[in-house]
This record gives sequence, structure tokens and C-alpha cells, in this order.
Amino acid sequence: MPEYKAPLREIKFVTDELLDMPAHYASLPQFADVATPDMVDAIITEGAKFCENVLAPLNKVGDEEGCTRHEDGSVTTPTGFKAAYEQFVEAGWPSMTHKEEVGGQGLPESLGIVMSEMVGTSNWSWGMYPGLSHGAMNTISRWGTPEQNESYMPKLVSGEWTGTMCLTEPHCGSDLGILKTKAEPNADGSYAISGTKIFISAGEHDMSGNIIHIVLARLPGAPEGTKGISLFIVPKFNLDANGEAGDKNAVQCGSIEHKMGIHGNSTCVMNFDGAKGFLIGPENKGLNAMFTFMNTARIGTALQGVAAAEGSFQGALAYAKDRLAMRALTGPAAPEKAADPIIVHPDVRKMLLTQKAFAEGGRALVYLTSQQNDIVHYGTSEEEKKAADDMLGFLTPIAKAFLTEVGFEAANHGVQVFGGHGFIAEWGMEQIVRDTRISMLYEGTTGIQALDLLGRKVLMTQGAALKQFTKLVHNFCKEEADNEELAPFVAQLTELNKEWGDLTMKIGMSAMKDRNEVGSASVDYLMYSGYVTLAYLWAKMAKASQVALANGTSEEDFYKAKLTTARFYFSRILPRTKAHAATMVAGSDTLMDLDEEHFAF
Repeated sequence: MPEYKAPLREIKFVTDELLDMPAHYASLPQFADVATPDMVDAIITEGAKFCENVLAPLNKVGDEEGCTRHEDGSVTTPTGFKAAYEQFVEAGWPSMTHKEEVGGQGLPESLGIVMSEMVGTSNWSWGMYPGLSHGAMNTISRWGTPEQNESYMPKLVSGEWTGTMCLTEPHCGSDLGILKTKAEPNADGSYAISGTKIFISAGEHDMSGNIIHIVLARLPGAPEGTKGISLFIVPKFNLDANGEAGDKNAVQCGSIEHKMGIHGNSTCVMNFDGAKGFLIGPENKGLNAMFTFMNTARIGTALQGVAAAEGSFQGALAYAKDRLAMRALTGPAAPEKAADPIIVHPDVRKMLLTQKAFAEGGRALVYLTSQQNDIVHYGTSEEEKKAADDMLGFLTPIAKAFLTEVGFEAANHGVQVFGGHGFIAEWGMEQIVRDTRISMLYEGTTGIQALDLLGRKVLMTQGAALKQFTKLVHNFCKEEADNEELAPFVAQLTELNKEWGDLTMKIGMSAMKDRNEVGSASVDYLMYSGYVTLAYLWAKMAKASQVALANGTSEEDFYKAKLTTARFYFSRILPRTKAHAATMVAGSDTLMDLDEEHFAF
């Protein structure tokens, strides 16, 4: 298995030099006194130790053992998972980013994202257990009654209890408008929830004292489609008079899904047989409330793309430095050895640099979204909060879909660098591929995220969301127009920034005549947007590195590597935008003109 080492220097570069998180925290009264540089460094350092020493060694264990369902519907997690979770709770990690009034530590969510990255890269399956709880907590905090918050939040925040989101049903995946789960009113004001949910990550396990399910269901007489969906809190154990876990509720794991990857997480079929539930949020507005959970999960899923790229890069780099095969084309690089390390070969370097560019660029993008999230919740003015919310809404589908697509690509490069050994389980590289393949599916497929970006976030706002971001890019290019060292970056970025708007306008005009034009263009549009967004961040990282070198530094190699990677990204990866640009405006006729009966096999 690859030995995971938390990339602390890379993390610090993004937080301190690219995004200036110390100034960001100082500008928000909520965090000015608690998220000090010393405190942040101490938290990240301790988090790295836990991930490297506790979670990473369990990664292969979880993949090989999987979870075990027993006859009574209970589930046992892989060896060591429960003990690791107890250690996680005892150290206070679950409560880090929650408000002090519910038992949290009052630290920023952007700091929690750093911890989530390290947890996810070291052991994604394990990290899903506490990770899903954050969405449940955000949903209850935002939409729950004071009594619901008092009943559930403290133990969710402490980590004593965990949470899930229960959306998908056997007959419907992303189209929640056709879900069938029912909620019948009880005399005591609760509801009897009946139905079957599938693909429920962490739906049943032995790691916490209670599991709080957030469940979508229909009330009697509710309107058809998405306008008739309500949201409910359904605990695994009903609460007794003291607010503790009491008698077992009528909810049970029917089976564990047999999955391609993430074997260490119990992805369950959950059966609700008149289970006692409690309405959260307004009747028939459940999907609105659930989006609080889903948006949290989408940023978390974007992080899986970064984790896949980082983890596969670490494994591939170590192997490429050690594995001997053939000689360098320019002559022996290690004449004292039987052959040269494969890192001397251009194709291997291309794969490694691709992994590196996606890992480091993806980290910058996810941390940027988390910074905007801080402002949405704790900004000092409504104008500032709205601007951050708009930016977050625009970047979320890009981060979720683009980063998972390129993260999967990076994971496959990791296997390729290992050659035949990459196909063998003991090296751990094929596990990263299997574990991360789901990231392009759950929390909305790439196609759904692409429709959200192009259809809702861009075209439905008449391009306002896009213009907000392209203005940032424009201002950066304008500020660096006379910077000769950045000229190659600025020139390409300026051209693409303009083309982005032109392509959007062209698609919008075509869509006025045929709405299929949006669907046919959307995935290429999203990928194009992702490559340009990362180009902007890589240009900014190049600028930060240039400044550090100009000011004098003892880490010249680090900053020179940043500049080299930026040049690689602009010359070897960014040209992919040309193909996406051509394809997105090619029209929908080649997709839609073939009659269904003429699809043959």
C-alpha cells in the first residue's frame, strides 16, 4: 500500500500564501480570536498524525474485510474502524467546526476541510462515517425546530451519534420526484415512515450509539413530483425521556450493497417499516431543506477527487523513483545500476505531473470554496454574504464534477505508472481507482452537475454567476499584464476568459430554439469551465511562487517546482479546452437524430 504522508507544506502554501487564510480568519469576528495561526498549525499537525498513524494503516484492512451484516440487521465494521472512531471522538475532531452553544469548538469550516482532505486521502471509506454526519448536522441546524436542535445536535456534534442522508430508492436515483416512501401522521405529532432506501452510506454500523437518518418521504395527499416531498428525522433508536437512545425504531439494514470500491463503508439498503419520524422544515419543501445536506456532501465529494489525485501521486512518485526499467533516452542516468529509475522517462513524468497538477490545483479550488462558505455563514455584511453565496453556488458543481473526473484520471495514471504491478491489489493503487469511481456518481452525476452549472447557475441567471467569476480572472490578468514572467499564463488566461463568455452566449442563443442544446453542451461546458478555473488558480499559484522567490527564500526548490508545474498545466493540460470548446457548440442533432429503435446491438 502507498504510505500516506499528509502534504503539510502544500496545504500551508494554499492556506497561507494563495488564499491568505490568516487574514481571512482575522476579518471574521467569529474566528479572529480562535483561528490564530498557532492554533491552526497545531490542529493540522495533530490531524496529520492521526491520519498517517491511525487511519492510513486501516485503509487496506477496510478494503479486504468489508462490512458484515448479521441476521438481526446489525452491521460490524472492519477491524480497527470502531477503535479509530473512538479515538477520533475522544480527541474532539467531530466538534471542531460547530458552534459552541451546541458543544462545538467554534472553528471555521474551511479548517475542517483541511482535516477532511487528510482523513479522506488516508482512508476514504472510514472518513465517510463522520463525514456524512456534517450534512445531517447542517440540515438540522438550519431547518430543525429548537427542540430538534436540542435533542439531536449535541450528541451529533460530539460524535456520540452519527447521521445519514436517505434519498435514493430502488426505482429512482437522481429523479427524486418519483420517490414512493410514505409518511403517515401519528396521533402524537410524529409520523410513521415506510419505504425502502438504497445506496445509504454508513446506513448501519457499530461505531456510534445512535444513527440519525435524514429521510425524504411523501405526506398523504402531497402533490406529485418534487413539490410533494417532505423531510424527516428518523433515529435508529428512539429517544427516551432523558434524550438518550432508547428502544429500537422500525428501521433496519436489509442488506449491504456489493460495491466496486469503498468496501470499508457500509452502503446499505435501509427498510423503514412504520418507523417513527419527525418532520423537519415545512411540509412539501423537503427537497429545499435536503439541499443543505446535499451541498455539504457535494463539496465533500469534490474533495474525494483531490484525495484520489494526491494519494495516487504519492504512491506513483515513490515507485517511479525506485523502479528500474530501461535507460533514459539521453543516456544512462544511473550507470551504476542495471537500469534507470522510470522517473527519467518523459511519459512517466507526464503522468506524474498530471497527478500533481490536479492534486494541487484541486486542493486550491476546494479550499477556495470553503473560504467562500465561511463568508456565507459569518460574513460581516449581507452584501458580502450574498456575493460569497453566489460564488459558492457557481463553483460547487464545477468542483464536484470536474475534480472527481480528473481525480479518477489521476488514479488511473497511478496504476499505469506501476505497470503490471498497478493491477495487483497488494500495491494499493487499484484500490484508489475502485474507491474513487463512485465519486462521479453519488451526490449527482457529472451530467447532472453539468446541467446545474450551465442550465441553472449560468443561463438562468443570464450569465450573472459566470460574470462574477470571470471578473476575478479579468482583474488578475489586468493586474499582471506587465509581469513578463507571468506573460505566458496571462495571455492564455485572458483569451480563455473571453472565449468562456462567447461560448456561453452561443449556447444560450441555440438553446432558445432547442433546449436539447443545453444538455448536449453541458458536460463539455463543465469540463471547459473546470480547466479554466484551475488555470486561474495555477496562475495565482505561479504568482505567489514568483513573489516568494523574489523576496528570497530557503525553499527555492519548492517554489520552482510550483512554477514548473504551472507551466506544465498551461502547456500540456489546458489545451484540452480546445476540444471541449469545439464539441460543446457542435449541436444536438448528432445526439438526438438517431431514432431509438435504430440503436442496435
